[in-house]
Amino acid sequence: MGTLAPDRAADAPGHRTAPATATHAPGAGPGGGPGAAAYRRLGEVLPELRVHCAPPRSGPGWIAGAQLSADPAAVRALIAHDARQGLARYGRPLRPDVAAGIGLHRFVWPVSLLFTLPWFLERRVPLLAPADVSVRRRTGELTARPGRPFLCLPDDPAGPFERPRARAVPDEAALAAGLRAALADFLTPLLAAFRPEVRRGPRTLWAMATDSVVEALWYVGGLLGEEERARRELTALFAPAVTGAPECAPFTPGAGFTAPAAGPPARNERSGRCRASCCLVYTAEAAAMCTGCPRVARG
Repeated sequence: MGTLAPDRAADAPGHRTAPATATHAPGAGPGGGPGAAAYRRLGEVLPELRVHCAPPRSGPGWIAGAQLSADPAAVRALIAHDARQGLARYGRPLRPDVAAGIGLHRFVWPVSLLFTLPWFLERRVPLLAPADVSVRRRTGELTARPGRPFLCLPDDPAGPFERPRARAVPDEAALAAGLRAALADFLTPLLAAFRPEVRRGPRTLWAMATDSVVEALWYVGGLLGEEERARRELTALFAPAVTGAPECAPFTPGAGFTAPAAGPPARNERSGRCRASCCLVYTAEAAAMCTGCPRVARG
């Protein structure tokens, strides 16, 4: 599995190292807009993935989120990219549903960072819709429309200057709930658009989305030197409710992280995770079974 253009970046989420020191991206000042500083930090630690604060783009290679949610041909064009890469990598065609699942993962993985990284670094949640985003897989570029409303905490320094775009919520728990809701609103039409190609039901599609969201921020958190904080905050973000319906619905409850093995930690050792879904890549190559595949972890 992988990211938007550098398809190797998330191939081995259990085998990553982080910089020696942690770096916090400061929140943007008044008028800076939600996410701007976080997106700059992303470009610094993962230059293969670049975010432009700009309206959706069209032209060679660009696919707008609105296209994907409304045009089956656009979905198939995005999936065809991964089908070609799968053929080149494994020497045999991927099953159509497997190529579609990988295509969904490699779309959700980077796009989810438009929401989760500002939350992680700035405690802001941009309220983006599919019509506010475009992607270009070949070059690893994303656009996020500037000027969109965003959620923030009451003490956000830009809040008073950004009204009515800045929508303060009472506390961290409310901000996390707002992040889940914003992601769910964004992903719902896109998962529906991918469903005929992926050939999975809603529960499995949301499990796939949960995996992509968690693995993206976990990976980038490691690049920022804050992998363990990312693990803790993702665990809380997708924690199941104590009673009743899962608090994080429609996402799969539990971020799936596992503790390191007992004994003295090895150099650069990190905890792993058990995925909520299976990407079925083993159907192309048995040895390509993902680290943390539920088919292995759950027997």
